[in-house]
Amino acid sequence: MTTGLMAGVFGLYQHTVMVGLGRSDDRTFIGAFQALDRAIINPWFMLSFGGALLFTAVAAFLSPGRQILPWVLAALVLYIVVFGITVAVNVPMNDALKAAGSPDTITDLAAVREAFNEARWVAFNLVRTIATTAAFGCLCWALVVRGKLG
Repeated sequence: MTTGLMAGVFGLYQHTVMVGLGRSDDRTFIGAFQALDRAIINPWFMLSFGGALLFTAVAAFLSPGRQILPWVLAALVLYIVVFGITVAVNVPMNDALKAAGSPDTITDLAAVREAFNEARWVAFNLVRTIATTAAFGCLCWALVVRGKLG
């Protein structure tokens, strides 16, 4: 469930949030992105984001047979990639944009937006979206295989 929720979060950012923000002016982009980034750090998101990794690892450990283990391990590897990209790329980019300060106090909004590098953020988010969706698919298939076993 948590992996599916994360696929939805990353997908929504990919096809809606960043597209909408990309069409906005610099002040709106910076202010809205900062507000979204502050809002997303909440217990529900953290449960889903960390839970997807934890619960998939537990599922791999408790896997009842060789038939489903490859699917669960594939999901785990895919989500480890997602977790790593998030921690190494997207979060530092988010933090740098927040560190720029309020849009009301930034003297060169265009330079701050350019330094953020939306295209890079979106490209790495696309990888997260595809990998998390694939991980969710692997976990779903593991359930199908498990159902056929018994």
